[in-house]
Amino acid sequence: MALSGGPAGGVLRQLLGCFLRVEQNVLRALGLQPVHPALAVHAPGTCPSETEDLDIANNVPSFLDSIFWMAAPKSRRTIEVNRCRRRNPNKLLKEKNNIDMCPECGHLKLKHVLCGFCYAKVRHETHLIRQEIKAKESGPFNAPTVETLVLYEGEKPRPEDEGKRIIERKRIRPSWFTY
Repeated sequence: MALSGGPAGGVLRQLLGCFLRVEQNVLRALGLQPVHPALAVHAPGTCPSETEDLDIANNVPSFLDSIFWMAAPKSRRTIEVNRCRRRNPNKLLKEKNNIDMCPECGHLKLKHVLCGFCYAKVRHETHLIRQEIKAKESGPFNAPTVETLVLYEGEKPRPEDEGKRIIERKRIRPSWFTY
């Protein structure tokens, strides 16, 4: 503790000395050893020599120097504890009550979700339509900026379809692909 100089610093030093003496007298009266102030310095125990510096620089690091040490459990978990933890009801799959049959194909599906089997058919048909568009345009930069209309076998364009890009498919329109 650094005390400032001047008359105030002198008074503070005297008070601190008086307080320390009173504290030591009280400790002696109680039969305890008085505590003496100690000085702690953060410095190496000895001055390093030039040979020690060279040894440290040339020393190859050990494989244990780069290991990230982690905590290890004090005891093994029993089989019962492991099974209870793994088979906790919160971790098990929940029973689904919203399963329905697809009206188009009859496969099982979740209610209010598109059937995966029907979606695969839609993707396949869309892929075929895109191939025909690609063949008709002969490149990705020749696409017109108008709406595309897909006409199947036996269909004719309506008057409101004037000015749209028309793609014709040589098959019957699927029931799920509306006009």
